Amino acid sequence: MRIQVLLFGILKDWLGGSIQTMELPDGATVATLLETLSDTKTGRMLRGIAISVNAEYATADHVLHEGDEVGLLPPVSGGSGADEPVIALTRERIDAEQLVAAAKCGQDGAVVVFDGIVRNNTRGRPTLYLDYEAYDEMALKQMHGLAQHAREQFGIRHVTLVHRLGRLEIGETSVLIVVASAHRGQAFDACRWIIDTLKKTVPIWKKETFADGVVWADGEPFPPELALEEGEGTR
Repeated sequence: MRIQVLLFGILKDWLGGSIQTMELPDGATVATLLETLSDTKTGRMLRGIAISVNAEYATADHVLHEGDEVGLLPPVSGGSGADEPVIALTRERIDAEQLVAAAKCGQDGAVVVFDGIVRNNTRGRPTLYLDYEAYDEMALKQMHGLAQHAREQFGIRHVTLVHRLGRLEIGETSVLIVVASAHRGQAFDACRWIIDTLKKTVPIWKKETFADGVVWADGEPFPPELALEEGEGTR
């Protein structure tokens, strides 16, 4: 049977677009749908959402029928879910304005944003576009770890960390970090620490296409405790 999946809020960015059509076996339930989505997308993205079927809230055991409209509903504005970190890898354009607005809460005194964008040159060499690839499972695990560590170390309330993959054009956002906190000092320090540590430890790679050639960008060195030394399988 065929159903329509309606995506709202930040789920549009995570899962790509606002409406998707899916084929499911007869007798499939809401739980079946979620399992199918989790096979192709990161399951963490669906944690804490609600489900509607034909504009009515539904439970996981609700049986779906041909033509049903299933809504995937993130926590609504003003909810307490903002304390949970928002972590994602995406091949869709990153909507920085929407993600920043979603991170804010009444108890915050500061929101610090790092919006990494694709520039038109590297050391004066004209850039046409970039391609990013990642070891997805490991990258997401590392990104969650960075967010958790930042909250514990700097005493901030919330972290949003979203990284783009695939082909990026000049001016597009490659990585967005949003840190919300009661005080600006902690927010600035945490945001700087996250991006600096991400660049050294999260397995994401960048290929640069220039007007006169293509190269994989030199990565920043791994921290000494992670990098193999000569003699440790490097010969």
